Amino acid sequence: MLRPHRRHCLVGGAALLAAGGVGRAAAAPADLYRRGNDADPETLDPHKSSTVAEAHILRDLYEGLLTYDNHGAIIPGAATTWTVSEDRLTYEFTLRADGRWSNGDPVRAADFVFALRRILAPATAAKYAEILFPLKNARSVNQGALPPEALGVAAPNERRLVLTLEQPTPYLLELLTHQTSLPVHPPSVARHGDAFARAANSVTNGPYRLREVVPNDRITLERNPHFHAAATVAIPQVAFLPTPDLSSAVRRYAAGEIDSLADLPGDQIASLQARFGTQVVLGPALGLYALAVNTRKAPFDDVRVRRALSLVIDREFLASKLWGETMEPAYALCPPGLDHYRTPPETAGREVLPIDREDEARALLAAAGFGEGRPLRVEYRFNTSDNNRNTALAIADMWRGIGVVTRFVYTDAKTHFAYLRDGGDFDVARMSWIADYSDPQNFLFLLESGNDGLNPGHYSNPAYDALMRRAAAERDIARRADLLYEAEAVVVTELPWIPVMHTRSKALIAPRLAGYHPNLRNAAPTRFLRLTA
Repeated sequence: MLRPHRRHCLVGGAALLAAGGVGRAAAAPADLYRRGNDADPETLDPHKSSTVAEAHILRDLYEGLLTYDNHGAIIPGAATTWTVSEDRLTYEFTLRADGRWSNGDPVRAADFVFALRRILAPATAAKYAEILFPLKNARSVNQGALPPEALGVAAPNERRLVLTLEQPTPYLLELLTHQTSLPVHPPSVARHGDAFARAANSVTNGPYRLREVVPNDRITLERNPHFHAAATVAIPQVAFLPTPDLSSAVRRYAAGEIDSLADLPGDQIASLQARFGTQVVLGPALGLYALAVNTRKAPFDDVRVRRALSLVIDREFLASKLWGETMEPAYALCPPGLDHYRTPPETAGREVLPIDREDEARALLAAAGFGEGRPLRVEYRFNTSDNNRNTALAIADMWRGIGVVTRFVYTDAKTHFAYLRDGGDFDVARMSWIADYSDPQNFLFLLESGNDGLNPGHYSNPAYDALMRRAAAERDIARRADLLYEAEAVVVTELPWIPVMHTRSKALIAPRLAGYHPNLRNAAPTRFLRLTA
């Protein structure tokens, strides 16, 4: 899902560390967890959300059929048991008898039917509907070709839910932990329409319920007394605090105003480790930092231009120096270690000397009609943060070496991603993607034709689409991996997205917060955490 990172800030490392020692001066409320979050959410409607910042909050407010624990393991959620048919096309779930909404209503299988039909209905305009296309007829329903009732979801009775798939989907159970699969309370939607997610109207089925929303300040949740495991939820209240300015967020953490931060200034990790010791927690992640190129716009529709821009990016420098080794150089969309895959194919550059890369890039630009008398001009659009600003400046400097003139356009994260999703014009734009499940499809589907909300450059390649369709229909896991490898080989050659780095998680965790464990899914539901002082 989209990772919105941070707002622009000019405070440097020296100023960052001038805030003082590790001492936490502010008195910490004993019953309130102050949780730093990526950004202010655009929405708390699960079916219209698309960012990591929203996912963290929605994970506390709602419970899907399955969910994550604080180690990133998939565990039962609203469903206690499930069975899978021999052909792996039918999944039947049994909902727990004690599932309740925050107003006391029982959680019924029909609520999930309602929710899945709602997110896929064209009128909902869900940004993330494509993620549910493994469900039978989901694509046709979403495109308006079939009615919502044709979707492969049924509720034979109040506690049985049956999902029917288009083709076997190895990652389906993990997909059901995602916010797109969360239920919503049908009577609330009927009564309030799109306003059902506002604090005054909100009815949720997760460990917490929504108490207050103060834009750009905090979103406060309180323990849901009707939650089936409410007795085990140790933290009574959690306030999600938007922390788009990393330097300011670290100062607030040092002052005892925040108990955890979900991201840190990449170029300050060594200093932060010296200052905060084991409170700095690094872990694995499934994420990509990339540059989307507008393939519908000349001269960026020319693959020679895209290859030249990619060749001279020193990914090793960015990952180790600017990001403090909290990133890994990326020459492929898919990071290593994904389930159901093998080592990804790579774009050119890793084994080539920098001077040779520059020579090749200049030759490519010359062939495309650019040189000393006619420099390539690039508008580089990004969402502002310390890390993103430094990365943009460094990449522009690398491009300058082959005669490229770069102009920057930067906005806050909400504006940046909304602009791209809504089809705004651009040349090159920073993208960040955090996988929703550990499977190559969750990276490669981004560049399928028609997926415009997540493919802002409108890349379209029939051969690529055909490989993705064949992979989706393939029941043999090894053969499916081969087809996805072929598909990725297409995009790392054509470079509609230029992979730059693969992410690692980086956090600050206060000593008073217990139960946090870094994990590949970067899942830390508040219900499994506790405050010790």
